[in-house]
Amino acid sequence: MKVGVFGLGSMGFGMASSLVRAGHEVFGADVNPEAVKRLRAAGGSESDLNAAAGELDAVVVVVLNSAQTEEVLFGKDGVVSKLSPGAVVIMCVTVAPDYARRAAERSSERGIHFLDAPISGGSVKAANGELSIMVSGTSEAFSCARPALDALAETVFELGDAAGVGSAMKTVNQMLAGTHIAAMAEAITFGITQGIDPETFLKVIPQCAGTSWMLENRAPHVASGDYTPHSAVDIWPKDLGIVLDVARASKFAAPLTAAALQQFVAASGMGLGREDDAAVAKVYARNAGIELPGVNSGSALIR
Repeated sequence: MKVGVFGLGSMGFGMASSLVRAGHEVFGADVNPEAVKRLRAAGGSESDLNAAAGELDAVVVVVLNSAQTEEVLFGKDGVVSKLSPGAVVIMCVTVAPDYARRAAERSSERGIHFLDAPISGGSVKAANGELSIMVSGTSEAFSCARPALDALAETVFELGDAAGVGSAMKTVNQMLAGTHIAAMAEAITFGITQGIDPETFLKVIPQCAGTSWMLENRAPHVASGDYTPHSAVDIWPKDLGIVLDVARASKFAAPLTAAALQQFVAASGMGLGREDDAAVAKVYARNAGIELPGVNSGSALIR
């Protein structure tokens, strides 16, 4: 297949690399030209994605939000108008279900198939082609996208024939993931106030009922004091904001999600937005007046 990937950040680059390894011809686009050069060095096509759009079999969209997705797909230079009928858009962005439905309808009007296909698994699994993808769309869209999905995912959850269901499932996942990260941060810093250092926390809690995948994945970042971003703090005000918007529209109260959102907003306000999302622990550390590994007390808590 000829596949275009829009968005070559920590997730998108890994996904593009997985497509290259699977033998597909991969074209990349990103606001950072260095990311495109990096993909070409890893075996991606030397051709410009937009110039090659008419030849593409599939487009994978891995940008930040619905506004960027709108620009990529339907903006002034949007790719949907350049694709040949029968091509498929695989939208992997976390968006509201209503947006996914509208994007599918607009694509269909131009003869383009559309999959609502949000992803989960993190940058390591993206690079290894081992993502979980929550997908909904027509059987024709699935058929067209299958070779790409097989290259990207360990597990493809087929959730129905209408766009919007995949994004609804992603909102459920993000509700859990965001609150679990905040809970990890709260627990590990609470432990410090009780004389439990992060290394001891990591030896004990993953073997106990209080663990979670997010705790086991993110707590080591706190223990090491390494906040190199694999998933940045600033992702969560957006994603949990979407969750709460959907919840409000359904008249569903989500108080734990709202509390977690405020911690990520606080972390972003401290200047931590581009750090790994485990850095939300610094909010708790600041409020408790304690030090975290690799981070001095006081103003140095804000890096």
